[in-house]
Amino acid sequence: MKIAIIGAGAIGGLVGVRLALAGEDVTFIVRGANLTTIRTKGMKLIEHDGTEVLVENVRATSDYNEAGPQDVVILALKAQQVEAVVAELPKLFGENTTVITMQNGIPFWYFQQHGGEFEGRRVESVDPAGIIGAGIPAERVIGCVVYPASELMAPGVVRHIEGDRFPLGELNGASSERVVALSAMFERAGFKAPVLDNIRAEIWLKLWGNLTFNPISALAHSTLVDICQFPLSRALATSMMTEAQTVANKLGITFRVPLEKRIAGAEKVGKHKTSMLQDIEAGRGPEVDALVGSVIELGKLTDTPTPHIDTVYALVKLLAKTMADESGNVKLQKAA
Repeated sequence: MKIAIIGAGAIGGLVGVRLALAGEDVTFIVRGANLTTIRTKGMKLIEHDGTEVLVENVRATSDYNEAGPQDVVILALKAQQVEAVVAELPKLFGENTTVITMQNGIPFWYFQQHGGEFEGRRVESVDPAGIIGAGIPAERVIGCVVYPASELMAPGVVRHIEGDRFPLGELNGASSERVVALSAMFERAGFKAPVLDNIRAEIWLKLWGNLTFNPISALAHSTLVDICQFPLSRALATSMMTEAQTVANKLGITFRVPLEKRIAGAEKVGKHKTSMLQDIEAGRGPEVDALVGSVIELGKLTDTPTPHIDTVYALVKLLAKTMADESGNVKLQKAA
């Protein structure tokens, strides 16, 4: 398949290398140092066991016209970055092009093909002006949940930390020919990509941890195991997850994993810095609204109070504003 991956960061790089190794025709759409490095040296992946692989049979461009129509477009950007590329996406669309969304949090398409009283409603935290939903028709979208943890070590170099699951699902829950083919493609690349009949439930399961551990880690500069083993932060995470579970339940979502087991799973990951903590340390704008603000929005939609989530959201938003105002980053330094 012809596959365009928009973004060659931690996840886009991992997926692109693996798909290229499996024989797919991969084009990275990137800018800056990543573009230069991939064009001249290829894309390197350091696997979790230390094995290094380099793929040079990939293209890299910043020009969507140059990439041309694709069979699959993988959006491997953070949620707040998607709106900026939407106007260019039609240049990649053929008649049957599929778009796989790899954003964390509540996706822009959440209420598309949802059914019930909220059918077609826009998630304003993620798509405030409706630009994303208008530019990416729901019928092109395949939902995806990203479980692997990886890190962009340098331009053109990604390190895989752990995990290999990318569950996929049609928005209407159907087991279509295209989603089955995409699942097989991911599996040929060494991933596990089960086709789910309720991708939204899996999104909530991933989000359940992200909406708590990401902002707490960003504020406290602590890793997953630190948060889970410190009684006060573990209690805060529990309160936030309880509020989110109530919101999800009102939207018809049932969690297949108990709350304490979900926390225990995060604890087992160990001294891993969440993506939001990595962003704060690097001076990048954190992915707050899709992970946290969206849950507050859905809480209001379902008349569900979310006081703990509200508080943490306010603090992270203030931190993000301060960083932007000062053009700075925040990182712990060893005391002299």
